[in-house]
Amino acid sequence: MPEPAGQDRSLGQKLEIAFKRLDAWLWQVETAHRSKVHQRFWHMSRVFIAVVRDLVRGHITLHAMSLVYTTLLSFVPLLALSFSVLKGFGVHNQLEPLLQNLLAAPLGERGPEVVDNVLDFVDNVKVGVLGSVGLGLLIYTVISLIQKIERSFNEIWRVSESRSLAQRFSSYLSVVLIGPLLVFSAMGATAALVNSSAIQQLITFAPLGWVYSFLTKLTPYAIIIGLFTFLYTFIPNTKVKLRHAFLGGLVAGAIWQTSIFGFTLFVSNSTKYTAIYSGFAVGILLLIWLYLAWLILLSGAAVAFYSQHAQQITRSRVNKPSARVDELTGLAVMYRVAHQFDCDGGGVAIAQMESSLSVGPETIQRMIRKLQKHKLVAYAGADANQLIPARSLDHITLGETLTAIRIEETLLPSSLLSEKAVTEVMQRFEEPLHNSLDGITLADWVREPTTADSSQLLPQKPE
Repeated sequence: MPEPAGQDRSLGQKLEIAFKRLDAWLWQVETAHRSKVHQRFWHMSRVFIAVVRDLVRGHITLHAMSLVYTTLLSFVPLLALSFSVLKGFGVHNQLEPLLQNLLAAPLGERGPEVVDNVLDFVDNVKVGVLGSVGLGLLIYTVISLIQKIERSFNEIWRVSESRSLAQRFSSYLSVVLIGPLLVFSAMGATAALVNSSAIQQLITFAPLGWVYSFLTKLTPYAIIIGLFTFLYTFIPNTKVKLRHAFLGGLVAGAIWQTSIFGFTLFVSNSTKYTAIYSGFAVGILLLIWLYLAWLILLSGAAVAFYSQHAQQITRSRVNKPSARVDELTGLAVMYRVAHQFDCDGGGVAIAQMESSLSVGPETIQRMIRKLQKHKLVAYAGADANQLIPARSLDHITLGETLTAIRIEETLLPSSLLSEKAVTEVMQRFEEPLHNSLDGITLADWVREPTTADSSQLLPQKPE
């Protein structure tokens, strides 16, 4: 009979082999020979690992905690503005059922108390008598909340540029003022349809009655998934494909609705907290729920990002592009801009480059900033979402382009610059390259016959 230690070693070895196989399967580069089902499962497994890594590293949790504080300051002004619009259309009474779903359901028996207090605060805010300064502060508080949400989403999506002030004002207010009206109108139309005599007669048949019951239970999931999908599509300052936003909304919405039941169970079994914290218990539970809510929402945004940008999922926790990837990315951006302008005089959509080039959007944005800083490209389009050459293609050389790409955004240590042996050998290496490229203009480059497009300059899969 083998010794227990031997059994432990054998079990440990088996687990080690299993983890190695799982690791090899997760990070294999070639999956084209696998079935589509296998490829989708493999892709979603990598997305799950990437999102968990972000949670462990604390980036998502830090933003969630920050948004909890901002929500406490902005929640009542946000509801007050929305309430004033809904009241004008006579549907303001539907605000309470929405809050019951968002707050009362997770907080259990203490939930109605929180909802009543929030509604009292909203009723006490008289938008019409605030005056210009008070109304301005109210709007600023609401916009600051949505702006912080956008910053959190942009960081998850590796987007460094936020919307302009005019875009923020128009987009944010349209969401705050028109969004609730559309949501409640849709809810009212759905309720009217369900309560119509024709539908009531149809559900008397057994099969249709079962379908009706199933759809009724599915409706809360559908509403929250649709809302999350809209947020993941609209808020990030980049182009998000609908199918990836829907995937993030599907995952986050399912977790959201499931967590309501779990948190309600937690609240019902947490009577000891009431004994310890007394009247503060409901406030603490509210903070915990707000934190979980933001954590779920931001995690869904991460799912959408990694689903759309699978090349950002690497074996290493830190995915920092090499200098060569930076150079190839910058040249690919410059080539596409010059080629498009040479063909029809138009610009190239930045979102199109972000979705087609096999690098992260933050790398592309960093290269665009370098090229724009050296007056090689300029923003174009009504929303500055396109790029065109900043000068004539005959007056921009490849050497100038490569120099702009290679210049570091941070200062080099003086100790490195003082190493003459190092600087001399680098100069001997770079001088012939720049001399050869200085004689080639972008006009020559884009008009030169080639069989490969600029996207083939870049690796299609991360190393």
